[in-house]
Amino acid sequence: MASDLQAAEEQQQPSQTIQIYPPSSDVISPFWREKYEREAKKYWDIFYKRHQDRFFKDRHYLDKEWGHHFSGSGRKEILEVGCGAGNTIFPLLATYPDIFVYACDFSPRAVNLVQMHKDFNESRVSAFVCDLTVDDLSKQISSSSLDIVTMIFVLSAVSPEKMSLALQNIRKVLKPNGYVLFRDYATGDLAQERFTLKDQKISENFYVRGDGTRAFYFSEEFLRNLFKENGFDVEELGLCCKQVENRSRELVMNRRWIQAVFRLSDDVNSSSSMEAAVKGFSGQEDIEAGVKENSLMGLVKNFEVDMAEGVAADMFGTSLSNDFEMIDVNLRGSNYKIRVLSREYQHTCKSTGLMLWESARLVASVLAGNPSIVAGKRVLELGSGCGGICSMVAAGSADLVVATDGDISILDLLTQNITSNLKPPFLSKLITKRVQWGNKDHIEAIKEISNRGFDIIIGTDVTYIPEAILPLFETAKELISSKGGITWEQEPVFILCHVLRRVDEPSILSAASKFGFRLIDKWPPGTQNNPSKSIICSWFSQNASEDDIPSTALNILYFQTE
Repeated sequence: MASDLQAAEEQQQPSQTIQIYPPSSDVISPFWREKYEREAKKYWDIFYKRHQDRFFKDRHYLDKEWGHHFSGSGRKEILEVGCGAGNTIFPLLATYPDIFVYACDFSPRAVNLVQMHKDFNESRVSAFVCDLTVDDLSKQISSSSLDIVTMIFVLSAVSPEKMSLALQNIRKVLKPNGYVLFRDYATGDLAQERFTLKDQKISENFYVRGDGTRAFYFSEEFLRNLFKENGFDVEELGLCCKQVENRSRELVMNRRWIQAVFRLSDDVNSSSSMEAAVKGFSGQEDIEAGVKENSLMGLVKNFEVDMAEGVAADMFGTSLSNDFEMIDVNLRGSNYKIRVLSREYQHTCKSTGLMLWESARLVASVLAGNPSIVAGKRVLELGSGCGGICSMVAAGSADLVVATDGDISILDLLTQNITSNLKPPFLSKLITKRVQWGNKDHIEAIKEISNRGFDIIIGTDVTYIPEAILPLFETAKELISSKGGITWEQEPVFILCHVLRRVDEPSILSAASKFGFRLIDKWPPGTQNNPSKSIICSWFSQNASEDDIPSTALNILYFQTE
């Protein structure tokens, strides 16, 4: 009796709902952390190769905020650290005819962009490649000769443990009482919150972007102490915030940054009180208190928000960002253009559904070469991702195709890819729906589309998370057709294609058995199998090309219900 009661309670337990990407971790692995540090220059060079001078807006706000530092009698010499494509340099040169600017960046491509700018003039600009944490600035600039150093969204790209090296390097070339004009990201900025959700944390307040470049988010205390410990006094320091509104999506997003002026301490003033030096901009006191009251400061109402961290498109939820690329998939004379996450961003992407896996290419090729597999049948794809290439090929001969994924944002991109590649009447046969495996509501919604179940269920690279295997087979069992065909070859079938990663084949077969699936065929065939009698082997021609089989590590499992 007790065992019966326990069994009844277990049956009433809600099914596990699971997503098919790996669970969150606190920080990225040491391997990637070291790689980003070691190859920081390369990632920024790739950034400028890709974006050229089109990414950042010219920073005209420097004149509004710090004009009195640049003006005055006599020629002034300025260093722009992390010059990028010159968005700080050239507005300054246009406004102040008496300044000379040294411009450095550790990306050779960025320096080349400056030198190729239409307003570049060697009599007013000296641009050179320099890594502040390694290269000695005094080899390019005379010691104690600069009036001003500008650091605009640049120190955040340096590892926190190396920031002191950069400031000590700057000290060598700055005049006594020379100034550092500073603007950079502040803790609590929207971008930092989004990085946290995507598991892109390197260390405290330090994150990696999808393209491999990095960003640190400064607190006022950290920044003040950093400059103080390296011989600078604070002239101005404050936290700024601005609300960015996207009316079409009814989103209001908070951007936060720190703006400061530091002065190189001389022997007389180096012991002056730091707290007394801190003040608000434009004569406004206690900016931090104003921010805590969640009020927008008057001084930032007309500011341009510098989207230097490259998350503008991500913030506004658009899939038309430069983070995506179009790839061509050619299948037996048919060409599909699929929009996916760019390869350079995939290494930090949490969602596996934003790329096209080799297993999907293989199954799509099989279906394109063997339309009889799905001809006249109802087809369901589980975990289709944004590509949906298998579902699109199946729509050419199937009666009905339903492409599913658990991520709503992926479904949006999937729908775009489908509508841009298929035309009626094939387009009308393909439906996209959200399905989280094990979610009863989602499963019931699919049953309403096809109350007789599905003759063919496909899953490509959906077996790499151990926790996902049972919900996967549970969902397939609920949605596969219970009506058999005339012959065993016509029975409803569940086809899995994958590279074996974290889940081995015995574990997959054990989970399948628990939900009434039995393995009928597998590919590549083992020594105990006869290829001439293999269903899957019959799908491949003897002259199958690399395009047909993109990876020798791929496996196909062919299940039917018992």
